[in-house]
Parts: sequence; C-alpha cells; structure tokens
Amino acid sequence: MIENNDKPIVNKVAASTVLVTLDLEDFLIKIPRIPFDIKAFLYKDYVLKEQEFRESLRNVTWNEYQGKAVYIFCSSDAIVPFWAYLLIAAYLHPHTQYYCFGKESQLISKLITDCMHQSNPEQYRGKKVLIKGCSDNGISEYVYVEAARLLLPYVSSLMYGEACSNVPVVKSGKIS
Repeated sequence: MIENNDKPIVNKVAASTVLVTLDLEDFLIKIPRIPFDIKAFLYKDYVLKEQEFRESLRNVTWNEYQGKAVYIFCSSDAIVPFWAYLLIAAYLHPHTQYYCFGKESQLISKLITDCMHQSNPEQYRGKKVLIKGCSDNGISEYVYVEAARLLLPYVSSLMYGEACSNVPVVKSGKIS
C-alpha cells in the first residue's frame, strides 16, 4: 500500500526545465492539403502533348489553390518531362508557397521540415531533448533524421520515445 501523506503528486518530467519533449507534429503547418494530378492534363491519360498541356494549364482556376498546400503527382505511368513540373510550379507559385512533387506524405514532411528550419535550435542548447515517438500523421524517417541534424549541435542528450520509455541516442555528446 502506498501512502500519499497528503503531499501533492508532482509530474517531475513535465516540471523539468532540462528535459524537453519535442513533438514533431507540432511543426506541421496547419493548412489544407490538396492534390494536383497531372494525369488529368494528359492525352488519353498517358501522353503529354505540349501545346494542349500548356493550354489546359492556362484554363485551370488557380485561385482554388490559394492558401493551400499542394502535392503534385501523376497517377498514371506516363513519362512526364521535367519542364512540365516546372510549369505547374510557376502557375502555383503566385497562389501558395507550399507545393512539392510527390505523395501527400512527402508534402507533410516538407511542411514539417520547413517549419523546423524556421525555428531556432539554439533554444535547445545544453538540454536533454526527447523526440516524441508516436504520431497521428505518419511522420517520415526523413523528418526524424532532419530533426537530429538540426538538434545534435546543440543538445546535451537526444532521446526517442516517451518520457516513461525512451531510447537514448546521444548522451553528453556521445552516441549511446
């Protein structure tokens, strides 16, 4: 039997000023994400005819992409020349700063890492940082590696997981 003796129960992990729990999902920019499938602009879903492609892009209502994050992809097995992606980016650029080629998961990685790069890693100097391990958005390995790259020059310890159960990665500057 455990006695409390009327002392308040204190969460020492939450109260710690040395241990910082970093949830990479907190870096995910909250913006609607929408697809741009090139297949819809191809002849018979597989062939890019330059003149028709350019004309159909001119007719897109690009304002629909205003303030949204866009992932550009082609759902068919068509061979799409690289200039076509540049052209789509040129049309998207005045309407959103968040666009990339790939799947939605790659866009999520880009949104998180863009936000991480805008933060100041100096704030973690000398701290023990625990990178939270569970995510609702399926954070990619790329994001975890990028977090390590940004944090390692500053932190005294880097861990992965939860405060109650974590995996040490670096302690006092040495790989664990």
